Amino acid sequence: MDRSAAHNFEVNRRMASTIPGLDLSPSRVLANIAPARLIEMAVSRGEGVLASNGGLVCRTGDRTGRSPKDKYLEDSPGIHAKIGWGGFNLPITPANFDAVLKIATDHLNAQKSVFVFEGFVGADPAHRLGARVVTEQAWHSLFIRTLFIPTGSRAAGPNAKWNHDWTILNAGKRRLTADEQARLGVKSPVIIVQSLERKLVVIVGSEYAGEMKKSLFYAMNFDMPEAGVFPMHCSCNVDKRDPSNVALFFGLSGTGKTTLSADPNRALIGDDEHGWSDSGVFNFEGGCYAKCIKLSREGEPQIWNAIRFGSVLENVVIDDRTRVPDYDSDAIAENSRATYPLDFIDGAIIPSVAGHPKNVVFLTADAYGVMPPVSKLTREQAMYFFINGYTSKLAGTELGVKEPQPNFSACFGGPFLPRPAMVYAEMLASRVARHNADVWLLNTGWTGGPYGVGQRFSLTYTRAFVSAILNGTLRNARFSPDPIFGLPLPDRVEGVPGEVLNPRNTWKSGAEYDAKARELAAKFRANDKKFDMTDAVRNAGPKG
Repeated sequence: MDRSAAHNFEVNRRMASTIPGLDLSPSRVLANIAPARLIEMAVSRGEGVLASNGGLVCRTGDRTGRSPKDKYLEDSPGIHAKIGWGGFNLPITPANFDAVLKIATDHLNAQKSVFVFEGFVGADPAHRLGARVVTEQAWHSLFIRTLFIPTGSRAAGPNAKWNHDWTILNAGKRRLTADEQARLGVKSPVIIVQSLERKLVVIVGSEYAGEMKKSLFYAMNFDMPEAGVFPMHCSCNVDKRDPSNVALFFGLSGTGKTTLSADPNRALIGDDEHGWSDSGVFNFEGGCYAKCIKLSREGEPQIWNAIRFGSVLENVVIDDRTRVPDYDSDAIAENSRATYPLDFIDGAIIPSVAGHPKNVVFLTADAYGVMPPVSKLTREQAMYFFINGYTSKLAGTELGVKEPQPNFSACFGGPFLPRPAMVYAEMLASRVARHNADVWLLNTGWTGGPYGVGQRFSLTYTRAFVSAILNGTLRNARFSPDPIFGLPLPDRVEGVPGEVLNPRNTWKSGAEYDAKARELAAKFRANDKKFDMTDAVRNAGPKG
């Protein structure tokens, strides 16, 4: 970080240390409460109940996923030129930011007490930020404690010094009135506002706890590039016997980041958010946030066993009498979730840092059912498919998403990128080249037809692809290019039938496959026009 950036960083740190009008006097603050006490308080206050496996079960009201259309970024002179405005980066004036801040502080001040969590975002002490999270609900404080790194914890490291960088105020139970919506110029009772200069996030109207998690990720995506760190929406694990065999799995929610990183043969670094520095990879978080729908002991044993006392279950149906979770039910939400600290996963590495990746895997859940199951990418293809970030939004991850929707999300994390997408794409390209990492595209979506006709790829096959990538055997396979997407298809993968490797072979009609594949290829070409990429990178896209 250069001297100017360091100066601005320190100024912003001091600015974040006090919130005008917020009463954090010791008499009403419950600070850094132990998990067991938070669970007791959540149950006694009617915020949740205990499941038979010990998890605290809570509901998030009508918002059971993120609300990206209700999130706004303060447009201030200090950051305006650095932001990729449009899309998910919606501006709010400083005056309206102040109005939302006052609504939240008035609401929090009216509570008998508030909960405060203080901890770290970032497992690497050289690049971590200090976060203070103020909530009105005990379970929200437990949630953030499971997902980030508490002061004084083993993950924080001995003698870790906490400095106050970012603040979150969560007034999720306070909804905007119609008059307030009119004054702010919004059409929803929910609003989430973030200021990159004040280092402050304010949540009003949504009890979905994932808003807190992703707001801190958004903060890291802005702050880390100035420190020379590439922030990534990915999971990470490492071979237990070979610490040089590090793997990254990029993807949006529901594409398999958590599932594939929880591998009994590999040690977990983290399941969702990481930085890639000159020293290697480090986790931004101290816990995991796993989707629970269809969770089974047989299919995902590490996640199943991690859900116990000290974890949080969001919007999971449980039996009223036995308190046994029903992970197959989507009666409350398709986007049911579990959070748990990293050390609930056997063999997880704490502090969660690793060396430079040997393999980088892009996860796409293709709802068209036409993308190859696995492809080894050239450097130019890696840039092209990373910039476009094709996948599908899965049901429940965002408000209004009822079934998989084909979607282009820049860098596999569009909603969380304050800076222009090319900033992150160029950081990836330089690191992959510098460390000679292999890059792969892995389809965890549909085969044999589009959503509603075909079926989702078997997890058994997906794990076989991942094993072949990580043990090096797939690197030596023979590849031939797919005629429409130009993606290299392997001739064989151990444990996977040969006909599965070419998606056209899994369709009843080759002509129908061709038509649907060309339809998706045209969408890629329409999307890539948004980006100022080189001819070599653009030519690495679909051919059909």
